[in-house]
Amino acid sequence: MDRWVTMVVPLLLSGVALWGCVKRVDVYGALCAGAAEGLGVLLRIVPSLIALLTAVYMLRASGALELCERALAPALEWLGIPPETVGLMLVRPVSGSAALGVGAELMAAYGPDSTIGRTAAVMLGSTETTFYTIAVYFGAAGIRKTRYTIPAALCADLAGFIAASWAVRVCF
Repeated sequence: MDRWVTMVVPLLLSGVALWGCVKRVDVYGALCAGAAEGLGVLLRIVPSLIALLTAVYMLRASGALELCERALAPALEWLGIPPETVGLMLVRPVSGSAALGVGAELMAAYGPDSTIGRTAAVMLGSTETTFYTIAVYFGAAGIRKTRYTIPAALCADLAGFIAASWAVRVCF
């Protein structure tokens, strides 16, 4: 069984190439055209990604996340969200890699089986990197005005954070 699993991608690529040859398509030309288009998309989205990652690291280094944690603690406790996860909540919509770093720090500090560690793990799995996703997809499509996308996506993220904290309390 393992041999077949490792052969899925090569067989799929070979099958597509053979199908293109049967249909008399210049497979190599199509591959090169697709690669060139992909590089064009990459050039359009890289500046916004660099700006987002820079902003996240500046927030973490400045200590602003700790100030937000202290300021938001009463509201978070009222919603049932551990205040220690505020850094994760603020960073997750912006950067997935920074959110993984914050989640790893929470699990190292409180343990992966603690309420805070489990809440962080569920939050990482139940929310999206909203601004990253919008930058990538809207940038690739050339959309400049996001209209209601960002407020709706942030509301969905908040619902995911609340549901994650409640699920951890109910299930564990």
